[in-house]
Amino acid sequence: MPDRHPRRLDAATTAAMAYTGPERRRFINRSWPVPAFAAWAACWIVFASVAQLGASAAAAFVAAGLVGAALSLIGATPWRRVFVGCGFPVSFAVLFGSGVVLPAWTWLLALALLAVVYPLRAWHDAPIFPTPAGALRGLAQGVPLAARAAVLDAGCGLGAGLVELRREYPEAALEGIECSWPLWLAAAVRCRFARIRRGDLWTVDWSRFALVYLFQRPESMARAAAKAAHELHPGAWLASLEFEIATLQPQLVLDSGDGRRVWLYRAPFRQRD
Repeated sequence: MPDRHPRRLDAATTAAMAYTGPERRRFINRSWPVPAFAAWAACWIVFASVAQLGASAAAAFVAAGLVGAALSLIGATPWRRVFVGCGFPVSFAVLFGSGVVLPAWTWLLALALLAVVYPLRAWHDAPIFPTPAGALRGLAQGVPLAARAAVLDAGCGLGAGLVELRREYPEAALEGIECSWPLWLAAAVRCRFARIRRGDLWTVDWSRFALVYLFQRPESMARAAAKAAHELHPGAWLASLEFEIATLQPQLVLDSGDGRRVWLYRAPFRQRD
């Protein structure tokens, strides 16, 4: 049965868990919006280069837009990604106004690219919140799993969570599921050590997994708790980075050292008093 009170790791483990994650995140935050400016500059370089080769303004615009859509993934939050991805089309409109007339389909294509990278249904969950480096340090110590245990990153995005899970469970059978096909493809290329599937994390069966990892948002946690309670076998774990399930008593809470926590719940779950 689950413990009534969560256990916390000792100070040495807590300190080790911080390693590069907080420093890396602070560096990214301090450098913003330099990455956005760099992405916009890259788009303009592509636009000018394609136009220099003799292509039409529309073709150059599309090429630069594709680069902008790809580079939007560098943003640390969904709105920063929109900011990066929309920067080139907006700056093009401001600079040229009606001086360069582009076919209407070029603007529709830019919107379509954004919708493809971030499908509307993904925004109901957590579009892209990458797991910070080191956020799961100590997980294997607190939750030991058998070799080849099945572990799922539900909503794996670009695969950052799978990379951290692999550091903790190098012998586990890691899987990820992602609904956005560009992110699914990027994760599949990045995480060749795992099985990456394209699909809906809410419809895939969780019953065969020893641990399901989530980095969602507070509004999703009640739904995740209900699904886990219905599908996870006794002894299986549900791990949530940063967001707790208010109605359940955690078995264990890991502290990353930078204010983030990993809330761990073991089936059968126990309601809070």
